Amino acid sequence: MQPNAGSQGEFAGLLAIRGYHHSRGDVQRDVCLIPSSAHGTNAASAVMAGMRVVVVACDDQGNVDVADLRAKVSQHADRLAALMITYPSTHGVFETAVGDICAAVHDAGGQVYVDGANLNALVGLARPGRFGSDVSHLNLHKTFCIPHGGGGPGVGPIGVREHLVPFLPGHPLVETGGTGPAVAGAPFGSAGILPISWAYLRLMGPDGLTRATEHAILAANYVAARLREHYPVLYTGAEGLVAHECILDIRGITKATGVTNDDIAKRLVDYGFHAPTMSFPVNGTLMVEPTESEDLGEIDRFVDAMIAIRGEIARVESGEFDATDNPLRNAPHAGDAGAGLGQAVQPGDRGVPGARAGGPVLPVAGAPHRRCVRGPELGLFLPIAGGLRGGRTGGRRGPGPARRPRRRRRDRDRGRRARGRRPGLTH
Repeated sequence: MQPNAGSQGEFAGLLAIRGYHHSRGDVQRDVCLIPSSAHGTNAASAVMAGMRVVVVACDDQGNVDVADLRAKVSQHADRLAALMITYPSTHGVFETAVGDICAAVHDAGGQVYVDGANLNALVGLARPGRFGSDVSHLNLHKTFCIPHGGGGPGVGPIGVREHLVPFLPGHPLVETGGTGPAVAGAPFGSAGILPISWAYLRLMGPDGLTRATEHAILAANYVAARLREHYPVLYTGAEGLVAHECILDIRGITKATGVTNDDIAKRLVDYGFHAPTMSFPVNGTLMVEPTESEDLGEIDRFVDAMIAIRGEIARVESGEFDATDNPLRNAPHAGDAGAGLGQAVQPGDRGVPGARAGGPVLPVAGAPHRRCVRGPELGLFLPIAGGLRGGRTGGRRGPGPARRPRRRRRDRDRGRRARGRRPGLTH
């Protein structure tokens, strides 16, 4: 639990792998294979752990190129330390050959690190240890409900196979059970955040966690299915499906009209949404990743906005909108700065093919729109028997907080009435 972020989890896992190899006398094992689709932190962590990065190519469908991987495993077999792989991949697909990939690395004496950035597409459905992981990083943000880092606070715990346990991070002042170097000043990381994930797990339960995973995958495929005729979906699996996200390829639109993925992202702000991930992992694209907390209505509003924006792009293509002075190129709009650039755009309006009839009214181009509907709140809560205080599901409850004296409660309610608020309610 010591790592304070996913990147520190990577570092801790690779240090454990390095310690394991050194304990066996394999000090020459310093090559880390990393697919070209990986997060940039993978390569940075490998270098910090004293390893040399060798990049593995991906095929046209976004999967790891197995032939290239086998060639590089063979080339570096005596020096191979580890493979870092994100599953499902950063390209938004499940690597169907992941078992064979892990086996090839193990056969050459290497270890496998599975990046948990997309663990919200695995929980309850798959076990990384079953398909070959030696180290698995767990994203507590996104998957287990804590805020996304942005410099902190964060938690990036790792799980390891038994043979790597002795090489987990230690600490110079506190006994942690590991003998490896510390990766954070606090021996057990950002412990104050962990109750959030603990409460989330208790509230959801095994069935709820599995449903959240299914929801995340289903939502991504719903978005991909509705937007496919308007924006090409760059990568899909063999059955035409995506994993937890879909990557919209804007490069053809940019070439034809000059409208870029940045323009679309900024225009989404006018429609009340924050921007999807831009130009990662592929330059000129938008990565759309619905979370398990967004309901269908919210997802539909986002899709309707994207379709409406595609209609505005069509007006640029037809010459109706000026290529350099239009709602997209001037977004986001503050106040009346963009007023008069376009007409009201609504689902079903001309130039907006495929929009749902009766969908929400989208904003007049140029008007100020500051509402953000993609908040971090969790939309799915499940009741549990016995409450949270007892530390168990059902049975005797543990001691709760001391009751507030009736006088204090009465004074509080009197104050609430004086301020025009209902008594007995707390936020």
